Amino acid sequence: MINMLNVSDQTELLLVAAQTRDPRSTMARKKSPRNSGSRSATASAARRVPMRDFSRSLPMSLLRAREAVMRHFRPSLRNHGLTEQQWRILRALAAIDAIEVTELARVAFLLGPSLSRILRDLEARQLIERRVAKADLRRSVVSISAKGLKLMEAVAPSSEAIYAAMTKHYGARKLAELQDMLGVLESSLSGMKVADEGSAEAEE
Repeated sequence: MINMLNVSDQTELLLVAAQTRDPRSTMARKKSPRNSGSRSATASAARRVPMRDFSRSLPMSLLRAREAVMRHFRPSLRNHGLTEQQWRILRALAAIDAIEVTELARVAFLLGPSLSRILRDLEARQLIERRVAKADLRRSVVSISAKGLKLMEAVAPSSEAIYAAMTKHYGARKLAELQDMLGVLESSLSGMKVADEGSAEAEE
């Protein structure tokens, strides 16, 4: 029967027969060179980059830990109509009488434009008070208002309940040690020279 076919058809039939007799040939064809190439390229790239594994990145570890903490606080803040950044500013202002805006940006780790927008929102809600600095009329000073303090008093019970739950779950001693270690890390790295230092403020 094979002899009745032309050369091309005979060749194709013989190839099919050979693959049927040898399953390894079919398996080889099933392997996608595109996928295997992609995997090998990824592995090769990982070997070429002289960096520690992504899971051991210190900035990412800190971000993951922060997210694990903040996801417990966000619902309470939303219930009181506050964002994380707004709450951060109110917390900073509650600890002092008044502060210049530029210094508040440093303390709250917010960039100037973002801080200006947040202060406008808080001022519109009468949660803070702003006035011109006596020493320099070009600068403004902000402080928390009576309404702002009242709002903080409303948020405080749920906030402290969350802290208590975290402390119980993680351990009071371990939490205290962690905060001490983070403080030491911050102090140590603050004295470390930065090659190309831009803004040290955190933006969210």
